Amino acid sequence: MHDQTQIQQLDQLAVLVKLLGVRSGHQIVYSNMAKDIQVGVETVKRWCEALSNLHHGLLLKPWFTSVSRSLRKEPKWFLRDWAEIDAVGDRAETFVACHLLKAIEGWNDLGYGKFHLGYLRDKDKREVDFIVIRDGKPWFLAEVKHAHTAISDSLRRFQHQTTAPFAFQIVVVAAYVDGDCFAKPRSPLVVPAKTLLSQLL
Repeated sequence: MHDQTQIQQLDQLAVLVKLLGVRSGHQIVYSNMAKDIQVGVETVKRWCEALSNLHHGLLLKPWFTSVSRSLRKEPKWFLRDWAEIDAVGDRAETFVACHLLKAIEGWNDLGYGKFHLGYLRDKDKREVDFIVIRDGKPWFLAEVKHAHTAISDSLRRFQHQTTAPFAFQIVVVAAYVDGDCFAKPRSPLVVPAKTLLSQLL
């Protein structure tokens, strides 16, 4: 009976991995996923954390300090293997997430400060894809678009609320531009992904 229970759990874990495979860049509602695979909410949380620890994906928590009506619990999930994602928008966001995480882990390892990656979302469903925290303070915001170049209203709003000195709308397909994205604090700036990511680590 014990062996049968373990086999059933492996099957349920496989279902979870499949569900997460099509939800990269989206919030995880643990209660909904628990119903889908017929396990407890705490089990889903534990499995998602284990998959993150095994570098299958990344759990990104919301940043809520100084953000009015912010969400505080629901994480977002990103696959580490962004190239396997079919949806163009999800693939673009996950691509940037992986590069930001790589930079943050590198900066932390090199002792450049204490860096943290999160995202922003309020109860009115306004969202910015990423916020980079440096030594406990917002450093820059990043909203990812595949090709769209009109500045996001949410990016402007959350930069004002967090007082982050930099805010970028990252356009994945835009051609490289030779310029320093961090030359001086400024209002939201549209930047090619090739430009910004080359200036990280």
